[in-house]
Formats: sequence, structure tokens, C-alpha cells
Amino acid sequence: MTPSDYYQGDETREKRPTILKGIIFLVILCLVAAGLMYAAMQLRSAEGPKVASVTPDPLTVSVMPVRLAKEFRIDETFSGLAEARRKSQLGFSTGGRIDLIGADVGDRVKKGAILAKLDTRSLGAQLASAQAVVEEARASHSLAMSTVERQRTLQLQGHVSQQRVDEANAQANTSLARIEAAKAQADTLRVQIDLARITAPFDGVVTARMVDEGAIAGPGTPILELVEAGHLESKIGLPAISAARLIPGDTYTLRADTGIVDAKLRTVTGVIDADRRTVTAVFDIENPGELPVGAVVRLSMQREIDEPGFWVPVKAMSTGSRGLWTVFVAAPSASGWRAEPRPVEMVHSEGGRGFVRGPVQEGDRVIIDGLQRIAPGMPVMPRDATSADARNEG
Repeated sequence: MTPSDYYQGDETREKRPTILKGIIFLVILCLVAAGLMYAAMQLRSAEGPKVASVTPDPLTVSVMPVRLAKEFRIDETFSGLAEARRKSQLGFSTGGRIDLIGADVGDRVKKGAILAKLDTRSLGAQLASAQAVVEEARASHSLAMSTVERQRTLQLQGHVSQQRVDEANAQANTSLARIEAAKAQADTLRVQIDLARITAPFDGVVTARMVDEGAIAGPGTPILELVEAGHLESKIGLPAISAARLIPGDTYTLRADTGIVDAKLRTVTGVIDADRRTVTAVFDIENPGELPVGAVVRLSMQREIDEPGFWVPVKAMSTGSRGLWTVFVAAPSASGWRAEPRPVEMVHSEGGRGFVRGPVQEGDRVIIDGLQRIAPGMPVMPRDATSADARNEG
């Protein structure tokens, strides 16, 4: 090996580490560049695509101004039925064959009118026989009394003893007893004949007829139903707090489909129904006019509630949290108007409106429509509801 070859080998060994270091440096540089590119891509992905910011146009909404009240009145309506004061199912006290039914459904009858009769021919014959027995007993008694008078005359003349007089008196008393027994029998038959008739116990209207002539009726079997005419009553259930404002003896107006009628309050029961939680007010309808039995009558009352708040349409409320509701108010902002949610509590509801209380001020504009399109903070353009709308909503 020449010296030149030796130096060339050393030079080659010196170049090899330098090349290796260069390769390692390039690899590291590539890895760093790849990491930076990956990080940049992740950052861009997290930021999302950049779009131009556009402010939405305000949503036109109908509003109504808030009118705060310290108390409010509610209309309450309670209903009942117009019923007859008296209603009777009429029948015979004794059994027998029905000979006559003199009234039909819908007939108006007067008190004492004969409505039905049983066949009383057998009873009539028995009554005639009993009356004959009475007459026979009277004749026997008359003869016995004549005998007593003769015996007394003869006794005074000394022709007969006192015993004969006493015997004549005994026969007279016996004949008198026969008269009373015969009369009692006749009276019993008359009562049976009278019970074989149905008479109207009061003025009324026949509302049901259960049998016809010729049928055999048993004792107590209903034949006709009669309800009192001209005098109706109504029993209306209502809360005790409302009933406390009624005064017995005062006249109140009841409404029915056929019109209005005046009714006098007879009484208010002091017992609360366990199921309905109401007491019963009994009204007398003295002049029902065309009001039919069974018609629905309604009593309207007003009640004051000492609670502050304001009326708002039900459709202007959305469900909130913890049992509260939410209304949206069109509130002024630097750029116009924005929808602000306000929590409210429902105090009372009737029809399509509710009386609520919450952080709302007098004159605030409550949004009353389009809640499904409204979000908190959304820009809106308030438009006052028409007067007709306001009457319907509030």
C-alpha cells in the first residue's frame, strides 16, 4: 500500500460520518415539517370553514301592552237540572184487574182527578149485601126497642118482673151491636172500592204509563208516574267559598237553552260532597214558563281574586321550568328590538287567556304569536295587535 492509498482511506472514513449526519438531519427536518403541517390542518379543521357573518332581518311579531292589576274578577258558571219538586209513581193499594186508565203520557191533570180504576163489581155486590145487613139490623133494633118499651109499661103495671125488662134491654143492645158491625163491614167495602181508584195527589203531568186496561195489577205495582207541574226546583253544586255569597230568600237568575228564569234560593246545604268537594244550593223556580222538566239550568257568578298580575293570551305562553311559564317581551336594544324571555306564574285561566304574575312591567309589549319561531335575543319588529285582537286575547 502506498502512502497515497493510506491517506485516501482516511479521507473516505472522515466523509462517511458527515454524510450520515446529513441524512439524519434531513429526516428530522422532514418529521418536524410534517408535524407542523398536521398541526396546521388540525387547527384549520377545528376552526371550521370561515363564512361571512350576516345579521338576520327582524321577525315581525304581534304584541299587546301589559296592563297590571292589583286584583281580578273571574266569571264562574255552575249547572244543575230543573226538576219537579214532587214526583210520584202511582199504584193501587189492592190487587185486581185494571178496568180503566184515564190518563196518558203528557197529559196535564188536576189534583183529585181519577187516573185509573180497578174492576170493583165484586166489591160493589159485597157492599150492597152489607148495606142490606145494616138495614136488617136496624129493623131488628127497632123491634127490640119497641119490646123494651112494652116491658117497661107492663112492669110499671105489675104484670111482669124486672127480669123481663132487663132481657128486653139486652136484646136491644145486641141488635144495636149488629147494626154497628154491619155498618163497619159496609165502610170497609167502601174503602176498598175507593182504594181501587188512583187519583192525582197534586196538579201535574203524566210522564210514564206502565200498563194498559185489562192487566192484573198487584198491590203497590207502579201504574203511572206523575210529576208536579208549575213548580220546579234545581239543585246546583258549587264550591263552599262561592256558596257563602248566596243569601237564602234572595232571587237569582238561572239560564237555560229556552231562556232565563228567576229562582229563589231556598237553602244551601252545609255538607260538602266528598267526591265533588261542593255544597248544594236548592233553588225554587216558581214560574218556569216553557222550561221543561230535566232541562239544564246555569247559575253565573263573579268572584274577586286578590292577586296582582295581568291577563295574557294562553297562546303567548310557553312551558318553562319548575312549573312556571315563559312569555316573550319585545324589549328595546341598541340595534332595535329583541325578544326577551320572562318567567311567569299562572294564577287563573279561563277560555283562551290566563291571569299571570311575574317580572313584567306596566306597558311592556308581550309577544302574542309566533312563539315557535322565536328564540331568546332574536331581533324582532313589534306590531301592535288590532283592537279586535286585543279584545279576543285579553
